[in-house]
Amino acid sequence: MQLKLYEMSGKATTKTRNERLEARVSRDQKAMFQRAAELQGRTLTDFVIASVHDAAVRVIEETQTIRLSAADSRAFAEALLHPREPSARLKAASQRYLKLTGAE
Repeated sequence: MQLKLYEMSGKATTKTRNERLEARVSRDQKAMFQRAAELQGRTLTDFVIASVHDAAVRVIEETQTIRLSAADSRAFAEALLHPREPSARLKAASQRYLKLTGAE
């Protein structure tokens, strides 16, 4: 069985659907998707688009989130609250940069 879907594109306020997305699914999968769509009072296409959209947003958010252990979080906060004094090399590099850019 072939399931044909349409991807929403255009402006956020525009609901023009002019991109095509196709997926092959089993009969059982389609029946399950159809049942879930009916339970939510949606068409199969709307249900699949919303589900794929939610999954995509979740994946993107998860990959853009930095996860730190409790110890790492404490070390990060400590470094922000009490930064180390810059080394002599870093101070010298900063002075060279300021001279080069004329920002002294």
